Amino acid sequence: MADAPAPLLFRRTTVISPPRRAEAVDVLLAQGRVQAVAPAGMLDADNAEVLDAAHLILTPGWIDLQINGAFGQDFTLTPQALWDVAAQLPKLGITAFLPTIITAPRETVAQAQAIWLAGPPPGWKGARPLGLHIEGPFLHPERKGAHPPQHLRLPDRAWVEDWHPARGVRMVTLAPELPGALELVQYLTARGVVVSMGHTMATWDQAQAAFAAGVTYGTHLYNAMRGFHHREPGAVGALLARPDIPVGLIVDGIHVHPAAVRLAWQAKGPYALTLVTDASAGLGMPPGTYRLGDMTILVREHDARLPDGTLAGSVLRPDRALRNLMAFTAASLVDAVSAWTVAPARVLGLPRPAIEPGAAANLTLLHRDDLTVAGTVLAGHLVWA
Repeated sequence: MADAPAPLLFRRTTVISPPRRAEAVDVLLAQGRVQAVAPAGMLDADNAEVLDAAHLILTPGWIDLQINGAFGQDFTLTPQALWDVAAQLPKLGITAFLPTIITAPRETVAQAQAIWLAGPPPGWKGARPLGLHIEGPFLHPERKGAHPPQHLRLPDRAWVEDWHPARGVRMVTLAPELPGALELVQYLTARGVVVSMGHTMATWDQAQAAFAAGVTYGTHLYNAMRGFHHREPGAVGALLARPDIPVGLIVDGIHVHPAAVRLAWQAKGPYALTLVTDASAGLGMPPGTYRLGDMTILVREHDARLPDGTLAGSVLRPDRALRNLMAFTAASLVDAVSAWTVAPARVLGLPRPAIEPGAAANLTLLHRDDLTVAGTVLAGHLVWA
């Protein structure tokens, strides 16, 4: 990141720092931290850039646990695009994320690890990649979704010996019912990797075994997993029945019916439901043809699909996901913001995002009137507005 910016003073703004909301307050940022939050008119700071923010809502910075690419670039096809895409994500309100590598040859994952470990170019500013989310290749073929079948494989410890947070791997999605999967879950979790259940045909009993082995998350609930049946609740039922196991949810109104979103919200609430975009290269781009790993995807205004019609990630803007969650569930704005902040931080074991003295100055700014993204602050830098 660049040198520390000049102090920023937001005047007369609204602060949402789940579970709290404060109206008509001033917020002072300096040295990459929140220095003070006080009633409007109570703060002064020499040399601060003063912003009249009565029309804004300030929230902690948003964290997306599943981004495959954006702005025309795909991390699996071109891992070196990571820092370029990350520099543009603040336009969407994202301040931190997990670049997601879908099912691919082992060399692709190694290349992505090397790029993450090398760090950003000089002078870079952008959303912080917190490590990689490796989605595959240990997925059930019947629930592969948009993953290339030629690269699917059974769990193999030799494949993952270099997968741990110090080497850039933060999360792994796998199908826990595959032979050898539970042993792999135990191995990865012992190294500090978050292991998630996804692209799975797991039964209820197999899901319980996965939780016992160390699975602590569910990747894009409902999508690409055995559905609920009253005599075999499957992976969906198992995840919904565990309030302590957080899940990701793509709330674009296409991947998941609004009624199913409402059910998930009732089961999980604001601290165990994480909004995710599952964004593909078409996010932030006009309709057209793009790539997702080895495959061509067709992007329209609101969705991305393979030529056979299979959903292939999304083009969901994070602020639309926030508004959809509120519309589908009647969630309050405070609780909906938690699904972009507190809930994903909890999944990764990060400090609770907050706007309070001493907290990191990573903020997402919303227009008060329509809840669209107005700007983003990263380590005290106003990087987009």
